[in-house]
Amino acid sequence: MLDNKLLDILVCPLCKAKIDYDKKNNELICQKCKLAYPIDEDIPVMLIDSARKLDNE
Repeated sequence: MLDNKLLDILVCPLCKAKIDYDKKNNELICQKCKLAYPIDEDIPVMLIDSARKLDNE
């Protein structure tokens, strides 16, 4: 589980928009860029190259 304080300060590295936590898939979601950033062992991997593109979800 990610710390709420960390979630409050994290932004998308591409567009700097606020991100959402998807608890079900354990990812951080940028709605603007349609990217999902993985979380590996409770550590957000905020690398554009590591993000997956979201399909029309």
